[in-house]
Amino acid sequence: MEENNDFLKYVPIFSELDEKTIEQISKLGIRKFFARDTVVLFEHETGSALFVIIDGKLKVSRVSDDGKEVILTILGESDFFGEMAILDGLARSANVTAMEDAELFIIQRSEFLDLLQMHPEIAIALLQELTQRLRSADMKIKSLSLKDAEGKVATVILQLADDIGKIKQGIVEIEKLPFQHDLANMAGTSRETISRTLHTFAKKGFVELEGSRLRILNYEKFKEIYG
Repeated sequence: MEENNDFLKYVPIFSELDEKTIEQISKLGIRKFFARDTVVLFEHETGSALFVIIDGKLKVSRVSDDGKEVILTILGESDFFGEMAILDGLARSANVTAMEDAELFIIQRSEFLDLLQMHPEIAIALLQELTQRLRSADMKIKSLSLKDAEGKVATVILQLADDIGKIKQGIVEIEKLPFQHDLANMAGTSRETISRTLHTFAKKGFVELEGSRLRILNYEKFKEIYG
């Protein structure tokens, strides 16, 4: 289907493939809709498929022993997840929940493993993506353990800018900023701290808030100070 082909071209692990291979991949998977707040994957369940986001945003999270949710990352259009359980055959490492209505493209484990064997370039691209995610996780761990509250919130904003932001003339815009309680769960802080810090950034001229939209007015400077 051409509609599938169009979106698959922008998925990092498929972006270097030719039209014929993209068309073949489009026939391997199925499309499925998930309503807002639906849990797509549960932590500890057996992994049997790779998921690619066609539309919508999803959060990857874990629940602590005391019942508190910790959001690890937020995924958007053309992102993928579920690859770890496919590769090692172990259980899922986190929950994945739709933050808004979402459409996903799902490829079963056997088909995806066959793809890796037939197209080594997909495996190389997957390794590059996993390495990038590991670096991002290292940065977040460092932030949560060493930085103050302002630094933690800034790290989350930078992460969202990289994941779902759009840049134009040095300004990065996050069109739909997650709710403040979700930001708090990402930063390991309170909702009140999120609100106070965002307004502090706005007063300093680093960001501009307009409803659910946030703009980083000078991304490079903000990253230099808080990255």
